[in-house]
Amino acid sequence: MKVTEAAEKLGGKILVGADEAGTREIGGGYASDMLSDVMGNCQEGDLWVTMQKHANIVAVAQLHGLAGIVLVNGRRPEAEAAKRAAEEKIPIISTPRSAFDTVGILYGLGLRGRRTV
Repeated sequence: MKVTEAAEKLGGKILVGADEAGTREIGGGYASDMLSDVMGNCQEGDLWVTMQKHANIVAVAQLHGLAGIVLVNGRRPEAEAAKRAAEEKIPIISTPRSAFDTVGILYGLGLRGRRTV
């Protein structure tokens, strides 16, 4: 699934990185609001679901090669985060849905977390 498809299914808007979203394939998913948790557990190609909107989310996404970031509850990235995401070509989606509903929809579409126990 491409990032643009995920945005559409979530009723979201791609706020940053629309060109990249059309070509970027999602390999899995991760949901967390703690940056240290994401850094320790996400995998390259994941679509990250979070409520965080500050510039550090872009650094984490870039560091780990994430497919994109989904901001829940209608959140929008802070100006510095949007600027950095554009520079790093990292798509940011905003959805009006809650984190719970967002993850449920993505799971229903076949997207899975890839961490094994």
